[in-house]
Amino acid sequence: MNEPSHPAFSSTPDLQISSANRDAMAPELEQLDRKVGWLIINRFTYKLMRVLGRLGQPEVDTSGVTITQVEGTGPGTYVVVPDKRVGSGAVLLIHGGGLVIGSAADVRLQAVNMCRRLGVPVICSGYRLAPESPFPAGLDDCQSAWQWLLDHAGEMAIDTAKVVIGGYSAGAGLAACLAQKLRDEGGQQPAAQLLIYPMLDDRTAARRELDKPRHRVWSNRNNLFGWSSYLGHQPAQDSAQYAVAARHTDLSGLPPVWLGIGTCDLFLDEGRTYAQRLTEAGVATEYVEAKGALHAFDMGGTEMGKAFVNMQLEFVQKFVS
Repeated sequence: MNEPSHPAFSSTPDLQISSANRDAMAPELEQLDRKVGWLIINRFTYKLMRVLGRLGQPEVDTSGVTITQVEGTGPGTYVVVPDKRVGSGAVLLIHGGGLVIGSAADVRLQAVNMCRRLGVPVICSGYRLAPESPFPAGLDDCQSAWQWLLDHAGEMAIDTAKVVIGGYSAGAGLAACLAQKLRDEGGQQPAAQLLIYPMLDDRTAARRELDKPRHRVWSNRNNLFGWSSYLGHQPAQDSAQYAVAARHTDLSGLPPVWLGIGTCDLFLDEGRTYAQRLTEAGVATEYVEAKGALHAFDMGGTEMGKAFVNMQLEFVQKFVS
């Protein structure tokens, strides 16, 4: 792939930097770090964080789009449709939250932006959260949203051969697992995958050397609670098929992938490894590292974050137009 034009981004990993040897944070992200870098998720705080997340959702400008909520998929699934259609495809977008917090409403702002820029419908998939609903509940809900999209494609004028699935963090991990499952089941597959700082490998949570220094926004202690809650057991043990994207042994035949991650992100090592495995399996893969970037840095409205989003949209546009 071609090198990204923005100086903060590279398609070539800087191997002197790793999850255990964090990079220095980019100065323009310091304000974002002060706002969300402290996040602590454990069995004592996760319910409170869900409430705070609902209270902290930003206002969404709905000009140029229509947002509706649909039933029969997962909790709170939204469909965002542009007033002016440009492409014939669509996007299935899955929210993050470490598998234990968050909702589809969290990504409505991103979905509206994507919908306006690409001119295609964006379906924001809600899913049941752990620990109340461990695997396979979340993945089942995402697959239900996928099936809903296929079932309603005709009435929405969507070409099912031009649908991209993707997500943020835990949602990106679910998107990767969904792509694997759809391939193995032999049904309609997505045109491509958009994996934004994906949560791919439970074995990271078992690496105690990653607990200190603490990774901002999403630490390995948070990660341990998230994976343990979702799997129903401690990480790095044998897990059910499609529970952990990085555990799937055969990545051949999967749709093309865009995978982007920051060099200050806990998930850096697992993101690099998954991108390399995809490439070795013959999957067309665009990999981007963001120098000095925290987890979820593209949601902070910085110039660096905006450039990262632009790369995501440029990739998706190739498949939904």
